[in-house]
Amino acid sequence: MIHTLRCPSCGAPVDYDERGERDTVRCPFCESTVMLPRRERRAVEQPPAVEYKSNNTSVIAGVIVAFVAVIVTGLVAFYALHSYYSASTNVKRPVSSPNVRINLPLKNTSEGEAQPNLSFGSEGTGAGYFKDARSIAVDAEGHIYVGEYIGGRVQVFDSTGKFLTQWTVDAKMPLRGMAADRRGTVYVVQKGKITRHEGMTGRTQGDVAYSGRSGFDDVAVTAEGGLVAFSSDAHDDIIRFNSSGEVTKVIRSAISGQTDRSELTIRVATDGLGQIYALGAFNDAVFKFSPDGRFLTQFGSAGDEPGQFRAPQAIAVDNQGRVYVSDIKGVQVFDANGRYLNFMKVKGVAFGMVFNDHNELFIAARTQVFKFALNKQ
Repeated sequence: MIHTLRCPSCGAPVDYDERGERDTVRCPFCESTVMLPRRERRAVEQPPAVEYKSNNTSVIAGVIVAFVAVIVTGLVAFYALHSYYSASTNVKRPVSSPNVRINLPLKNTSEGEAQPNLSFGSEGTGAGYFKDARSIAVDAEGHIYVGEYIGGRVQVFDSTGKFLTQWTVDAKMPLRGMAADRRGTVYVVQKGKITRHEGMTGRTQGDVAYSGRSGFDDVAVTAEGGLVAFSSDAHDDIIRFNSSGEVTKVIRSAISGQTDRSELTIRVATDGLGQIYALGAFNDAVFKFSPDGRFLTQFGSAGDEPGQFRAPQAIAVDNQGRVYVSDIKGVQVFDANGRYLNFMKVKGVAFGMVFNDHNELFIAARTQVFKFALNKQ
């Protein structure tokens, strides 16, 4: 099972598999070595047994001590179980709201997993299999592009999840972000650059030009065919490009300018009105900007209550202007002003999310892809 912890050095979310044999994992942001919690709880070696000479008095004393130890252990275990049960029954979880409904019903309301109307893929390296799928994009023809975080592989599927082809970018560098425009051009974020690719062949069509220091870490396509990108090189800047690739706006220190807290990981999304949404992983919040870059509002905070985030991963906006934010708990839904609406529990962690023209939500969850059909209400 995949878990996420915070790097003690830089605070970045670090994923690890509890089934693995490693004692440590390397932070992908600061390269620090992080000790896994499960290994920290390993029992210490028992001291060697000491041999005692037996007599009647010591035997009786030993029996009494053992009897008392059994009673004390039983009481401690009972108290621990009682405390655990009480705590687990009082945990507050996000509850559903009638403002957003999913066409396919949730099992056990807010406690069960949302049921997708399409899912494909499993763990592996063959065609249609995934090892670490974290980026996903769709074009106007319904092609689904799924990018692997490590290895640089991009697989292409039709609208039914049938494998069509694949191509590879830099296999040695993490694939940080990906988006596709309506014409089937795929934008891949690697090595701090945004590179254009022909969607069906992977043929490189050049980098997105930017005169400033780049350091790009995520990209999203706007309704008119332009781009919105996050650059972490000098500041946490958000850059807007028009459909011709020209820079039309730079939002300097987009998040740190509002919170006075630096931000290294931002996921970006836009709605049909051109408004920009930036999910700050270190700030555990969403920041909304107007099309011309003016700050409008922010919502979210760190925590497990409805409307709060725990290791947020991805953000997407549907055709009704609702905002979807994923974290290790699931996917939370907000209206355009940040009011909490609903919660979707999904299988695994939604590392990548995107909507198509039919208001269908696609999720990349490392070894599988899911599609959910949402209604208009």
